Amino acid sequence: MNAFEIDAFEFCRTNSSKEGGTPVAEMTRLGKECANTSGEVAWKVEGGSSKHGYPQMRLVVAGKVQLVCQRCLTPFEYEIDSSTFLLLGKDDADADEIEAIIDDESIDVIVGARSMNLMDLVEDEALLALPQAPKHGECPDTSLVDAAKNEKASPFAGLKGLKTN
Repeated sequence: MNAFEIDAFEFCRTNSSKEGGTPVAEMTRLGKECANTSGEVAWKVEGGSSKHGYPQMRLVVAGKVQLVCQRCLTPFEYEIDSSTFLLLGKDDADADEIEAIIDDESIDVIVGARSMNLMDLVEDEALLALPQAPKHGECPDTSLVDAAKNEKASPFAGLKGLKTN
């Protein structure tokens, strides 16, 4: 068993905790979403029990990654800062039952395992924290956007000349 592989149920039962930092370059799926693989994601996982008595993990990820702005197509630094609770079910039916009982959209229910890789959970959470359409608050170089706007005349501009009063 490697250092990042845990028995999820035992981890929660013993209120265990692990934390660390992982370079983006070591997270293949996250790296594919980034402009480059520089940066690091800090993470912390804490086991415990929910108020309903179900095994629960709190997962926190934070770090800076390079994304490509969808407006100006240049890289920019994006800060990931996410925290979530994961309740564990023994199988799909158990997970569905737990979801129905807690009836809380802010808490995710997953199927736990006796052999879970923490890095998969960390990478999943980092990916979920990324915006669907990443963009600068204000693009530093708008020349590409401005050129695209000025490139085409409106298809209705010709009809404007035909209009008579």
